[in-house]
Amino acid sequence: MSLSRQEASVRMHRSRSPRLVATAVLGTALVALAPLSPAHATSLPSVGATAETAALYDDEAGGNANADDPAIWRNDADPGRSLVVATAKEGGLRVYGLDASLVQTIPAPAPVTEDHAPGRFNNVDLVSGLRTPAGRADFAVVSDRGNDRLRVYRVDPSQPGGPLKDVTDPAAAPVFSSDQAEIDEQRTAYGLATWQDRSTGRAYALVSRRNTTDLALLELRPTAAGTVGYRLVRTLSLPSSFRLPDGRSWTPCGEPGELPQVEGMVVDPANGMLYAGQEDVGIWRLPAGLRGRPVLVDKVREYGVPGTYDPESEECVPGADPGFGGKRLAADVEGLTLVRESGGDGYLLASGQGDDTFALYDREVSEDNEYEGGFRVGAVSADLDGSEECDGAAVLDEPLGARYPHGLLVVQDGHETSASGAEEGREATGFKFVDLRAVKDAAGL
Repeated sequence: MSLSRQEASVRMHRSRSPRLVATAVLGTALVALAPLSPAHATSLPSVGATAETAALYDDEAGGNANADDPAIWRNDADPGRSLVVATAKEGGLRVYGLDASLVQTIPAPAPVTEDHAPGRFNNVDLVSGLRTPAGRADFAVVSDRGNDRLRVYRVDPSQPGGPLKDVTDPAAAPVFSSDQAEIDEQRTAYGLATWQDRSTGRAYALVSRRNTTDLALLELRPTAAGTVGYRLVRTLSLPSSFRLPDGRSWTPCGEPGELPQVEGMVVDPANGMLYAGQEDVGIWRLPAGLRGRPVLVDKVREYGVPGTYDPESEECVPGADPGFGGKRLAADVEGLTLVRESGGDGYLLASGQGDDTFALYDREVSEDNEYEGGFRVGAVSADLDGSEECDGAAVLDEPLGARYPHGLLVVQDGHETSASGAEEGREATGFKFVDLRAVKDAAGL
C-alpha cells in the first residue's frame, strides 16, 4: 500500500539516523543529558566563514527547503563568476554566486499523484567535460531521494533563465526500486559521488541507498537528444554488523529494520578510490568500480557502543562504551570531500556531525590516509555564525577570482542562527563559505 503524501513527507523528514543519547534513569523516566565534548574537539582551531547564504526554512512557508549538500563549479573563462550548486531537499536546488547571493532556484519534481512522495534532492556532484553528441559539457548530477532517480543538469552560465538546465533523460529508471510502491517506502537514492574513469573516459555516479548499506555504480550516458541517462553497472553492500576486538558482534543501533546507511562520498580521481562515510560506523575506502575489499580508514567514537532503540523518543539509549571507537569523528560522519593540491598531494576532509568538527586525512593511500588535523567553522559575529551539525561539504583548491584567490570551502550549517537570516521559532539551515587558505593556515597544512 502506498503512503499518503503527508505520511511520506513525515517519513522523509526523519533525515538522520537515531543518535546515541546519553541518559539517566529517574524512576521510569529517561532524561537526556547533554553530551560532553571530548578534549580533542574543544582543542581544535576555529576558522570563520567569509559569507553565508540566506536561511532556508524546512516548513510549508519555506517550501520545505532544507540545506544539505554543496558542489563548487569553476568557471574557467571567468573564475570570479564560479558557482555553488546546493541541494535543499524538497526545496530543490539552489545556485549561488561566490558572494553567497542566490542566482537560481530549481524546484524539485512534484509528486506523481497526491498519494505519492514529492521529489527530494539529497546530494549533488559535478561532472566536467563529459563527451556528448554536441560536444563536451559540464553537468551537475543530483540524487532525487523522493523519486529514487538521478537528475542531471547542464551547466552553462550564458543560457537564459539561469546557468542550470534540466537534461535528465525522461526514460531514466529508479535506481533501486522496482515500482512506485517501493519508491514510497523511501529506501531510495541517497548519497552521491561522481567519477570519471581515466582509463576509459566513461563517467559514473556512485549512489548509496537510504536505510541500507547498499551502493550502486551507474554509468552516465548522454543521448542523441541532448539528454543524459544512466544504466546500472553493479552494486555492493557494506557490512552492517562488526566483530569487536573482544569477540562480540556489534550492530549500530537504529530503528527496527534499518541498517547503518552511507551518505557522504567522494572519489579520488588520481587513483579511482571511493571514500564512503557510513554514518554510525566510519569512513570506508574501496575501488570506485565496486570491486575489491573495503578498508575501514577511521571509525567514529561511538563505534562498538551498544544501544537500545526507544520508540517514544526515536533515539538510541547507549550502553557502556567498550572503548573500541576512533578518536577524531563523532557520529554521524558526513560531508566527505577532497582538497586536491597540485602535484597529487592533498587531503580527505570529513565532517563529524556529532561535535561540529572537521577532520583531515592524508590523500595518499600509501600513507594509509593518516590523520593530519582538524578544525571548526566558528562564529565571526552575531550576523555570521559558524557551522553546526554539518551534513555536506565541498572544496575547490583553485583560484576563484579576487574573492577566493586560494580556493574555497563550502559547508552546510544544520542550525542557522545568525541575525542575517534566521527567524526565531523556525528550523533554519544554510551554507557557509570559507576561505581555503584560512583553513590550511589554521590546521597547519
